[in-house]
Amino acid sequence: MHPYLNPLLELFQKNANPEIAFYAKKYMKGQYEYFGIKSQERRDLKKEFLQKYGLPGPEMLPLITKECWDLPQREYQYFIMEVQERLAKKAEKERIDLYEFMILKKSWWDTVDYIASNLVGVHFQKYPDLIYPVTEKWMATGNMWLQRTSLLFQLKYKKKTDVTLMTNYIQRLQGSKEFFINKAIGWILREYSKTDSDWVRHYVEKQSLAPLSRREALKWMERKNNK
Repeated sequence: MHPYLNPLLELFQKNANPEIAFYAKKYMKGQYEYFGIKSQERRDLKKEFLQKYGLPGPEMLPLITKECWDLPQREYQYFIMEVQERLAKKAEKERIDLYEFMILKKSWWDTVDYIASNLVGVHFQKYPDLIYPVTEKWMATGNMWLQRTSLLFQLKYKKKTDVTLMTNYIQRLQGSKEFFINKAIGWILREYSKTDSDWVRHYVEKQSLAPLSRREALKWMERKNNK
């Protein structure tokens, strides 16, 4: 383990809770180990750690990230994702390769969705010339998590959403049997409905979306209308 991470291991071990770890692992269908540290407590520990040891420099970030991704406890992945978010606005262009590594390794919704909106989304705002070639490459791989990221990186874009790109990818993924793809289609439409609800309503009416996508797309508007 890189020396930078040794004090973090001590912090996590000292605050581990086997009972919470058991249920966290069960919730994630047994895929990952946990120390059993609740989200707010883990963020408090991260803050304590960073106050003492600082953020990793860009030269060591790839190694630290890959080590955190190789460690068994999921809290390590959460830690380095949140650290990466602190550094995202100053990231060099090539950081996208590291984000791709994080998406592809130990892939599940809890990491992929965070990376999509908080890392990749920020990166593409900084380097818009990367959007089309990178997302086209990701779409072409057929990898569900890269495709989900190609949909969800615009979650926080609001009026800056590239609607043409969004609808292009939605239409190419329509008919998918993958839960996480259909959920993502609905989610990005739901978020955009907060910016242009009329457009989303008309779009959903015209498209043959999966029932899950349709429900998710209309959820916010229906809740708003029922208040």
